[in-house]
Amino acid sequence: MPESAHPARSAGAAGPDPLEAVVDGLMSQLVGDLRRLASIPSIAFPGYPEAPVLEARDTVTALLRDAGATAVGELRLPDTAPLVTAEIPPPDPGAPTVLLYAHYDVQPPGDGKLWRSPPFEPTETEDGAGLRARGVADCKANLIAHLGAVRAFSGRPPVGVRIVFEGQEEYGSAFDTYPATEPERFACDAMVVADTGSIRPGTPTLTTALRGVAELTVEARTLESAVHSGEYGGAAPDALLALLHALATLHDAHGDVAVGGLHREAWPDGALTEEEFGARAGVVEGTPLLGTGGLGERLWSGPALTVTGVDAPGVEHAASAVVPYARAKVNLRVHPRQDPHEALGAVVRHLRDQRPFGVRLEVTPGDAGPGFEAPTGGPAYRAADEALRVAWGTAPVHAATGGSIPLVNGLATAVPGAEILLFGAEDNLSGLHGPNERVLYSELRAAVLAEAVFFREYAASFRAAREADA
Repeated sequence: MPESAHPARSAGAAGPDPLEAVVDGLMSQLVGDLRRLASIPSIAFPGYPEAPVLEARDTVTALLRDAGATAVGELRLPDTAPLVTAEIPPPDPGAPTVLLYAHYDVQPPGDGKLWRSPPFEPTETEDGAGLRARGVADCKANLIAHLGAVRAFSGRPPVGVRIVFEGQEEYGSAFDTYPATEPERFACDAMVVADTGSIRPGTPTLTTALRGVAELTVEARTLESAVHSGEYGGAAPDALLALLHALATLHDAHGDVAVGGLHREAWPDGALTEEEFGARAGVVEGTPLLGTGGLGERLWSGPALTVTGVDAPGVEHAASAVVPYARAKVNLRVHPRQDPHEALGAVVRHLRDQRPFGVRLEVTPGDAGPGFEAPTGGPAYRAADEALRVAWGTAPVHAATGGSIPLVNGLATAVPGAEILLFGAEDNLSGLHGPNERVLYSELRAAVLAEAVFFREYAASFRAAREADA
């Protein structure tokens, strides 16, 4: 539609936003598109067929063209599923450009016996409130939300649009670091990275920070081979005991990380209660949560050390013997602004300094990826705050995630002046990566409406700022 026909809303206007009726009229089509896309097993992992990934690419390409996108094409990188790209030119030279990101690949479904319906046969949930399928929330609903926001303006939104839909996000690909090699391809004023969602259904959420991540292994070798625990136990050095003592030094008596040099600060709005978190995490009744201080800093702005695996004799087949060798893998999550290599170095030094019973440990650092923290004071964030309030009917919260999205740092490096917004149609109860993943129709509707309102509000504030500077 022409610029003059964009649904408008005057400052302080009461009543429903005119874009609500537009989005409601699109929902049937959008849910149908989501069903179609979610039925494709687009798993871009080694050992899985490539054909479904390419089918999803073709489906996404067709949906983009149907929504009004131009210059639809793809980006090919080594050992990476195709990225679908598209553009919609800005309506005039004074309009901003917004980059939209999502991915069309999905996680493997896991054990099919745990699903209440086949993972690639999109099925309405028992209460009729949503749709169940692998990848329906992560991240195909978010992709559909982008398309819905464009359709809300009949393919001609009040902002310029650049679109990047990735095909191998879940496994990892060459795209994570690619944007900085061709920054002009991703040039924009703001980005909407739709690979997150609400902290709970009905609570609009802007994810403003991501913790960094690193891994390491630590091992103890004390004997040439296992020896009889009756004849040698008590003097023969036990590798498993030594390893356990070393790992126990990573936390204090309260469960707080006890490694020096790791950053931690208070998070101003935890958003979750401890009771809610405990229920969501499936904490066994009577078991306290780890650590002290606010829940936000324990989950988002402080470090976390998790022993994710141990190599040692299994209980079922354990012999009465002193263990000669044991190894553990440790996962580290760090403050969004801390260099993950610096943090990893601190943990490596801490463990190398340990000499449990005089045993020297072998500590091997692994990969590390940076976190991200978004500046939230710019015009795009102000427009997004208003857009999410309109869409969900309540003020948004700012949250973080302990997970990492490496692509965000790649985009931030390529376009350092762009504001990066993370929100979408998922919610923290969607069951991402697990059995019976689902998306709620209400969250999908709100995400589409929020993005459409954001386009309108951001375009208006961007022009106002330009005129004020002129």
